[in-house]
Amino acid sequence: MGTLEGRIALVTGASSGIGEACARSLARSGMRVILAARREARIEALRDEIVGHFGADACGALTVDLRDRQDVRDSIAKISAAGWGEIDLLVNNAGLAAGLDPFQAGDFDHWDRMVETNITGLLNVSRMVIPGMVERSFGHIVNIGSVSGREVYPNGAVYCGTKFFVRALNKGLRIDLHGTGIRVTTIDPGLVATEFSEVRFDGDKERAEKVYEGTRPLVAEDVADALNWCVTRPAHVNVEEILLMPTDQASTTMVHRR
Repeated sequence: MGTLEGRIALVTGASSGIGEACARSLARSGMRVILAARREARIEALRDEIVGHFGADACGALTVDLRDRQDVRDSIAKISAAGWGEIDLLVNNAGLAAGLDPFQAGDFDHWDRMVETNITGLLNVSRMVIPGMVERSFGHIVNIGSVSGREVYPNGAVYCGTKFFVRALNKGLRIDLHGTGIRVTTIDPGLVATEFSEVRFDGDKERAEKVYEGTRPLVAEDVADALNWCVTRPAHVNVEEILLMPTDQASTTMVHRR
């Protein structure tokens, strides 16, 4: 994509963590950023922050449930109707983990949340955005995956399965979009200190904090830096995959703790 100045980015899951950091980073790079998430108050606060720094046209907020296909369709139509123009960069960041039980004791509600968000939501927004990119022979899709899409760990079968899907879809998109000029990237982080574990453990902060105890994980800004590097490569360069790990982590289960 080269220069980002004036280009339009849609960032899903922008209400916290990696999505929030990516939105800030892209705005600093000169992009006009549309924040998409379900938590209206959070994305409106982030929008106001970005607008305060970079001007009224720098950011918009879109309250949308990506699991609801019609809601996604209506929301993409709102972007066009509001005069934003075409989406040049789609950052598929929305995702979550729920529960940490062996498969045979898994909670169906947890499974549904993960599949509907990590897979269905990703498909919905990608299907609504990519055709416009194809028409213009221009665009970049960045899927935020996980090291869990490369290695399966105990009690994480379903979550890892959803992240393996992201990696497979990323390759499938590269193949289907071959010759269109559209770039497709996946960034697969290891441990990142965000709300991720708190969501996984249904708000149990004490249990969530133990995930990062005694180690130095990545922070959301590390992933945002990787994103910024990917999208600023010359148009003939496609960074297909990045595996981004903390120095203290060698695999999904090998984490050095002090």
